[in-house]
Amino acid sequence: MLDPDRTASLIYLVLLGCVIGGYFFVSQRRNLGKMVQYAAIWGFIFLGAIVAVALWQDIRDDIAPRQSVLQGGAIEVPRAPDGHFYLTLDVNGVPTRFVVDTGATDIVLTRADATAAGIDTDLLIFSGRANTANGTVEIAPTRIETLALGDVVETDMRAVVNGGEMDESLLGMSYLNRFSRLEIAEGRLVLER
Repeated sequence: MLDPDRTASLIYLVLLGCVIGGYFFVSQRRNLGKMVQYAAIWGFIFLGAIVAVALWQDIRDDIAPRQSVLQGGAIEVPRAPDGHFYLTLDVNGVPTRFVVDTGATDIVLTRADATAAGIDTDLLIFSGRANTANGTVEIAPTRIETLALGDVVETDMRAVVNGGEMDESLLGMSYLNRFSRLEIAEGRLVLER
C-alpha cells in the first residue's frame, strides 16, 4: 500500500504522462506510425524508471550495505557481497572505512587513511613487524585522538599504521573488545555496549 505522498506523486506522474502523450498525439496525428513508435519507446523508459525506483531499496543494501544504530545503542551491519563486514568510523573527525577483522589484534590504518586523519606518516617509526596473509609487513605504532562510531566515542586509542600495501584499514580486537556483545548471525554483525 502506498502512503499518501507516494500516491499523490504517482497520480501526478500519470497526469503528466497523459498531457505529454496527448500533445504528441495531437501534433503527430498525420504521422501516426512514428507517434506509436515514440510512445512505445517513452513507455518503456517510463516503465523502466518505475521498476528501478521500486527495486532500489532492495538492491541498495546489496550494492552498498549500510550500518545502522539501533535502539539501545546497538550497531548493526549487513554482510557485504564479498562476505566481509565494513564499518565507517570517524578517525580524528574523518570518516574512515574499516574491515571488521576478528583475526587482527589492533586497529590497523593504511598509510592513506592515517594521513587523511591528520597523522604524519613521515614522522612514524616503522619498527614493528606483523604477520599477515600476504607475509610480514612493517608497522608503526601511533595514537588516534578520537575514534567515533555513532555516539560511541573513544579517545587516545592505540593503533598501528601498516607500512605495506593494504586496501582497507582493519578494525581489530583491541577495539571490538570494548563492546559487551559481538554477534554474527543471519548475515548481520551486531555490536552492543
